Amino acid sequence: MGERASSRGVRLRLVPPGWRDAAAVAVENRMFRALAVLRVVLLLNAVALNVVRRDNAEHVVGLWVCVGVMLVWTPVALWGYASPRRRRTPLLVADLAVAAALLLVSLPVKGDDMRATVPGFWIMGALLAWAVHWRWRGGLVAAVVLGAADVSVRSELNQTNYGHLFLIAIGAPIVGYLAESLQRMAAERDRAEREAAAAEERARLARAVHDGVLQVLALTQRRGAELGGPGVELARLAGEQEAALRSLIRAQDTLTADARGEAGVEPGSAADDRPVDVAGALEALGGRPRPDVRVVTPGVPVPLPAGHARELVAAAGACLDNVAVHVGEDAPAWVLLEDLDDRVVVTVRDEGPGIAPGRLDAAEADGRLGVTGSIRGRLADLGGTAELTTGSFGTEWELGVPRAGGDT
Repeated sequence: MGERASSRGVRLRLVPPGWRDAAAVAVENRMFRALAVLRVVLLLNAVALNVVRRDNAEHVVGLWVCVGVMLVWTPVALWGYASPRRRRTPLLVADLAVAAALLLVSLPVKGDDMRATVPGFWIMGALLAWAVHWRWRGGLVAAVVLGAADVSVRSELNQTNYGHLFLIAIGAPIVGYLAESLQRMAAERDRAEREAAAAEERARLARAVHDGVLQVLALTQRRGAELGGPGVELARLAGEQEAALRSLIRAQDTLTADARGEAGVEPGSAADDRPVDVAGALEALGGRPRPDVRVVTPGVPVPLPAGHARELVAAAGACLDNVAVHVGEDAPAWVLLEDLDDRVVVTVRDEGPGIAPGRLDAAEADGRLGVTGSIRGRLADLGGTAELTTGSFGTEWELGVPRAGGDT
């Protein structure tokens, strides 16, 4: 975009540093492709006008030389600007110099009665190239140079000439400002998407940790205390590590929520779209040793995108983990799969004492994010719902995910 400082000296920097990222370059590439089409149109217009007005030239040979310069330089410029590696100061300076030179020779070529310059609107190619590459500052510099060259060959400044110069003076900086704004938005969008993807990965890892490591630590803490002797110390260490790990997960969960809000993107958008049978995956839960799980599914496959099915089964597994921990390892639990018209619903039910009022809020405040992350967080990522019903009759989770996209 602009020159960088070197150890041997300091060069002029026309744009802020750090702008050579993929998003900014992509925007500039598209703008130069559009400018390439415009330059061809401007060339055809300039050639046609000079052919029609050739009788107005005092030096016809000079006129054809100028037309030949435009015919040669335009494809050279198109080739040069097509690659970001060639968009350097020498190319842009040469482009502006050719446009200014054609303006300056217009007076000797056409004589004192000149009403229109030889290049005419063809100079807009160099003008807009400076605006696109060096933003509003570059557009302003190019406008001043070309405006001064245009005024120097005029015998008088009439209303038509003034309008032409005025458009050059304000048009180039505006185009440069718009180019800068588009690149800023593209760069910010890419950064937000990268941050959101990283946050989603942190959330996924946090859920995996909860489903595995934290459950083992909690079991070690409980069983170690029951064993007594050296087991008490083991239980204490497991409890300390569990608390530290939960604090880390809670901090990562906060970062995930912030990134989602700033990025404005839907979580879970990168889920695998290949359809799989979620019924078969849920039936595998019936083989768990604890708790005593009974799975009921329809007699036909229930297809869902692989990412949705994986997260739905994991959320149901987290519900069963809670049954084993809070109700009992031998407690019975039921898993029911329903294939509705617009969504797939998994119901996980137990006959325990239920969840006391305020218990979930207190657990979340203490960093125990099983319900928040492994159950509700997973369903929220899929655009689904996790509804809890609890009381003296037991606890029932209804996990629903949208049916769209799962059909085969």
